[in-house]
Amino acid sequence: MGQQIADRRLVLSRRFAEVALACFGYFIVVLVLLHGLRPDYTPVDHMISDYAVGRLGWVMTTAFVALAMGCLMLGLGMAAAGPKSLPGRAAVLLLWVVTLGSLVTAIFPTDLETAATTTTGNIHTASFLVNVFSVILCALLFAVSFHQSEDWRGYRWIGLALAIALLAAFVAQFLTLHRGAPYGLTNRLFVAVLMVWFLATARQLRRVALLRQSALTAKA
Repeated sequence: MGQQIADRRLVLSRRFAEVALACFGYFIVVLVLLHGLRPDYTPVDHMISDYAVGRLGWVMTTAFVALAMGCLMLGLGMAAAGPKSLPGRAAVLLLWVVTLGSLVTAIFPTDLETAATTTTGNIHTASFLVNVFSVILCALLFAVSFHQSEDWRGYRWIGLALAIALLAAFVAQFLTLHRGAPYGLTNRLFVAVLMVWFLATARQLRRVALLRQSALTAKA
């Protein structure tokens, strides 16, 4: 019975990882397409959130919802098959914070730089800050927890390298958050590194779940 329950949890973890990969893939595809569909939003001085404003704004909104669902699925999968240490559990909680934050981002569009400041835009900015700090801390905590888990130890250096790259991309974003700077480009750099981290971690989750399933089957 115990082995059946463990096997069911691993199957669920693998499914969660696969759904997360699909959600993150949708986000990436939509974002790439919007660069062609909205050429008036130049990458240098428009953040990706601007695509949710104006024509085809609903398309970017669906991408943010997909991002939220991807974070939820990844969090559920990591809760079941991820590292069980305190840093790992804290990182899972932060993934769910990012889930809620991404939904808020989807519901409340940003204010364009040339437009007046609104309450909706302020809420979007606040959710952006919460999401960024939460996901960076999440990546760093997971990097620590991978060193403490036998199943995840093979991924520890990749996880650490991606967490450091994410932090560096955020620093670049922060340093360019002023008029005249290429903040749109650094925003895309941060998002690109973030999506690599999401995809790599979800892929590793699927791999860990499959390896554990194989081990259980061999013992049966």
